[in-house]
Amino acid sequence: MTSAEVSRRRALRTGLGGVAATLLSGCAEDSGPVRRLRCATGPRGGPYNAFGRALAGAVAASGQRLEIVPVGTAASVDNLRRLDDGSAELALAMADASEDAVLGRAPFSRPAKVTALARVYVNYAHLVVPAEGPVRSVKELAGRRVATGSAGSGGNVLAGRLLQAAGLTGSRSPVQERRLGLADSVDALREGRVDALMWSGGVPTPALTALARELPLRFLPLDGFVSALRERYGPVYTAVTLPSGAYGLKEPVATIGVGNYLMARADVPGPAVRELLQVVFDRWQLLLRGVTAGVRLEPRFAISTGRVPLHPGAEAYYRSVYG
Repeated sequence: MTSAEVSRRRALRTGLGGVAATLLSGCAEDSGPVRRLRCATGPRGGPYNAFGRALAGAVAASGQRLEIVPVGTAASVDNLRRLDDGSAELALAMADASEDAVLGRAPFSRPAKVTALARVYVNYAHLVVPAEGPVRSVKELAGRRVATGSAGSGGNVLAGRLLQAAGLTGSRSPVQERRLGLADSVDALREGRVDALMWSGGVPTPALTALARELPLRFLPLDGFVSALRERYGPVYTAVTLPSGAYGLKEPVATIGVGNYLMARADVPGPAVRELLQVVFDRWQLLLRGVTAGVRLEPRFAISTGRVPLHPGAEAYYRSVYG
């Protein structure tokens, strides 16, 4: 646990006298108008889009005076830019892209004023090649065509960093990147138009499960690059394992994990944030059902957002949970 996380958890255990006043002020707004919040998600058919639509339905059924409007996007980087320019109030984004936005690190030209509401689940990096093909390691991708995710997605950012760490971006035989979304990447691999695809998402990802039924696949291990990524970009990257059984795997495959955050503009009112998080924690099984398997959303996990600050309304919600 980092010192920042320790400080954050101590802060969340304090100020309990203020929690009652905060909750009472939220009650005073129960009779007010419905607040409409646009949520930047991701491309149709992807996990962010599925989460956003599920969240909109759960909020509508909750009786809270909120309306969530999912907005289709290119995903993480696009979503964070929309938060910053005010064209969305909520968003889903990968943790590495979120830290880039807060720090003003490429692909962002300046720090973005964005906050986190919760870390909701972990993405697993998938590097997939045909099982009957010649590629058995990342190094063997040199000179080959690789689908690296759509422009504006967090997966594309991670793919670029991984290829750079592997020495495949400035070499004599660099990877030939194809910036394709998941559906197009799957089609391209099936049809032989690319030699590999990279994807960062929950496990199992339905599109890859379906592809594995049609085409024998090999999932390349990526854990050897975790240290290099952490050294350059911090502890946002972790070592995780694709479990045996997923995609028909006979053995686990070690890979790279990165969290996903539910994000918000800092000017979203605190009562609205608390109402939203109440729904998220009440209905997390529904929200994550179509995104990733075998996870449980808990406050101690949710507050671990690294360098991305929690929204004040989220802090108030978590204090009430810890109280």
